[in-house]
Parts: sequence; structure tokens; C-alpha cells
Amino acid sequence: MAVKMRLMRMGKKKAPSYRVVVVDGRAPRDGRYIEQIGRYDPQQHPSFVEIDNDRATDWLSKGAKPTEAVEKLLNISGALNTMKVRTGQIHTVGASAPVTPPAPRTEIATDEAAASAAETVAEVPPMPEAETVAEEPALPEAETVAEEPALEEDVTEAVSEEE
Repeated sequence: MAVKMRLMRMGKKKAPSYRVVVVDGRAPRDGRYIEQIGRYDPQQHPSFVEIDNDRATDWLSKGAKPTEAVEKLLNISGALNTMKVRTGQIHTVGASAPVTPPAPRTEIATDEAAASAAETVAEVPPMPEAETVAEEPALPEAETVAEEPALEEDVTEAVSEEE
């Protein structure tokens, strides 16, 4: 029997909420399940994720395969990382060797340090000048249509005739 961890849809129409369940792989999506190990509500902001990590790691160690969606939820809750630590896929530093942060850097405020810093700055070659990009030729201006003088003459003649 292939055991899967998957989502079981609950809630109203267009307002889904899900249960994270352990089921037989051949069972329908909303069918009978072996155990409910969590809940997921994507409608809340931020999304609500509640998973019993102990039961989830127990089922993972027994061989239950999570679906992609459940795997993401297990990553969020931390159950998948716990399982990887138990199986040795992730190596952690044991209690016998505590992790110590690196020592803070101390600057020596002497004339020698300032001189050596100035020398290193002087040794840096100058950056090459950026090549100038050739300007593109300007687009030819749109030809303007010259007004015909005959129209102006006709208008002035018509105005003078009316007077």
C-alpha cells in the first residue's frame, strides 16, 4: 500500500480550506484518510499553516510520500528539515562543537596603517575612459507644407470686395 501525504479540500464553494492528511495512494482526494496531521487555510492573510511536526516526521520516516503542495507546507512548518536532520541528509553542528561567530575586526590606527592604505590606493590603476558612443544622425525633419499664396490672395480679395 503506497501511503501519501496530501491535501483534502474542505470549506465552502470558492472559499477552500484544506486538511493535511495521510491516505492510501489509491483513495480519492476527499475520501477516507488514515490520519489528519494538519490544516492549511490559504484564504487568510497571511496563510494559516498548522502541522503536527512529530506525526509528520513519523509518517515520513515510515515512507509516506508528500505531494508538492504538502512538501511546501512541511518546509514552512519545519517538519521536512527535522526529517532531513534525522536521516543525516543535513549535517548540523553538534552540541560538543558550538558555533562561534568570527572575531570582530580591529583597525590599527597608526601612521603606518594609513600609509599602507594610501599606497594600495595609489597602486590601483585608473579606470579606462568609457568609449564615446557615436551619435546617431538626426532624423530628417518632416517637410512642412507651404501655404499656397493663391489662397491668401483669394481671401484678401474676397474681404476687400465685401467692404
